[in-house]
Amino acid sequence: MSTAETSRFVRLQVELVLEVGDAGAVTGAALGRISADPDLPAEERAHAESAVTEDTAEALAYLVDPFDLVKEVPGVELAQASWSSEEIDYDPDSPDWDLDEDDGDEDEEATG
Repeated sequence: MSTAETSRFVRLQVELVLEVGDAGAVTGAALGRISADPDLPAEERAHAESAVTEDTAEALAYLVDPFDLVKEVPGVELAQASWSSEEIDYDPDSPDWDLDEDDGDEDEEATG
């Protein structure tokens, strides 16, 4: 039997590059989400507020939730998720940022 026939679990890898045009808005939204979380202990709240205030990438990581990406997909349930964010040097013209470079292999796995 193939893996597709025996496993109900699928790893979905997504890579996003976001351009932040208003870091203050991102930070403000993250601070708003933190303050609206009634289950967040005071010590964790203080740490989260400090992290999102000091680093826009941390603010984005606080705002982006993988559950939101799949919560309305019928027939699936999120079993596990992890994500991170970091500020990067991005050059859309660089071949290093060619997101299509692995598509051929993935297409073969999906159909084979």
